[in-house]
Amino acid sequence: MLIDLTIKVNMTWDKNASIVEQMVSFGHLGTHFDVMNKEFPLVFTKRNALVFDVSGIVDRDIELSDIDIDLVREDMFVALYTGFIEKEEYGTKTYFESHPQLSNELIDGLLHKKVSIIGIDFAGVRRGKEHTPKDQYCADRGAFVIENLCNLSQVLNLTTAGNFLANTYPINFEGLTGLPCRVVAETLDEECKP
Repeated sequence: MLIDLTIKVNMTWDKNASIVEQMVSFGHLGTHFDVMNKEFPLVFTKRNALVFDVSGIVDRDIELSDIDIDLVREDMFVALYTGFIEKEEYGTKTYFESHPQLSNELIDGLLHKKVSIIGIDFAGVRRGKEHTPKDQYCADRGAFVIENLCNLSQVLNLTTAGNFLANTYPINFEGLTGLPCRVVAETLDEECKP
C-alpha cells in the first residue's frame, strides 16, 4: 500500500507560513529536506524506513529512551510520529514555535547509527536558535532532516514502531538550504520487513 507522507500546502497555509517563519519561503515550504550546504545523494531516494510512535510524549523533549534504538539500522529513514501536524495547523505561529523537539542525545543516537534521514511531523528537530545549527550538525554527519511529514499514523497501523520503504524525491534546486520533496511510504509485507 502507498501512503503519501507529504503535506498538501494550500495558498492560505503558504501565506500564513511566509508571514510567521522567514525561512519558510521557497525551499522550506511544506514537506522538505534541510540539506543545508550539502548535496542530496540520489541513493537516498529509496530507503528502508522505520517510524516510532512518540505521540504520548508531551511537555518534554523526545529522548533516546523513548524509542527502541536497537531497531535502527545504518542508512535507514527514521521517522518520529508525534501527531503534532494533526493537532496544530501548518503555518501558524504555534506550529513553528511550540512544536515538539528531539533531545540532543536522541539526535546523536540516530547519527551514531548512521541513519540517512530523520523524518518528523513538525517544524524542526530543535526549536528557535537551535533549529538551523542542529540541521547543519546532522547534514555534516551525513543525515538529512525531513520536516512536516503527515499521515505517519497510517504507517504505524496501531503499532509502536512500523517498517516501510520510504520513497523520497526532492526538487532539483541548486544553492538552497531546503529542498521541497514528495515522500511516499510503501508498506511492507511481513516477510519483506528488514
